[in-house]
Amino acid sequence: MARQLLILRHAKSAWDTQAASDFDRPLAKRGQKDVPMMGAWMREQKLIPDCVVSSPAERAKQTAQGICHVLDIKEKKIIMDRRIYGADTEELLEVLSELPGKAKTVLLVGHNPGLESLAAYLVGDLSRSVAQLAPEGGEEAGEYGVVKTATLLQLGITEEWNALKQRCATLIQIKYPRTLHA
Repeated sequence: MARQLLILRHAKSAWDTQAASDFDRPLAKRGQKDVPMMGAWMREQKLIPDCVVSSPAERAKQTAQGICHVLDIKEKKIIMDRRIYGADTEELLEVLSELPGKAKTVLLVGHNPGLESLAAYLVGDLSRSVAQLAPEGGEEAGEYGVVKTATLLQLGITEEWNALKQRCATLIQIKYPRTLHA
């Protein structure tokens, strides 16, 4: 496997805040608990990114910063890219195409539905791939799809970042935060 793309949806955000806008909403208490657990699991699995790109929306930023803290990655190494907030597949592919060619493991932190659409584009039938990998802990695709808050998808990719195309990736694993609570 030449490259890994770690797709992480931001952790659970708070709705009952004085945030001025959706962009400014912070993590909820559950999100604040899920982030370090997911980071610890990533460390145990040796899923250490050499490049981290995040939406600068508060909840995504807090998620990326929390994960990086657990993985001993300096905050200044996080690339904040405003295009990720509200991005569709095409916009996310553009962000990925600009990554350094030497980056072998990239963590992309953002939002749905964009992240799930990106994963489906790269993998193909995402729901089926998830069901095959996680029959015991797999989530049903509901109103918000299979990529719930703080869910991590590990994709294996053979293409260069600037040459990603449909079905060029394999879903290696998916990890839901609720399975970390056990």
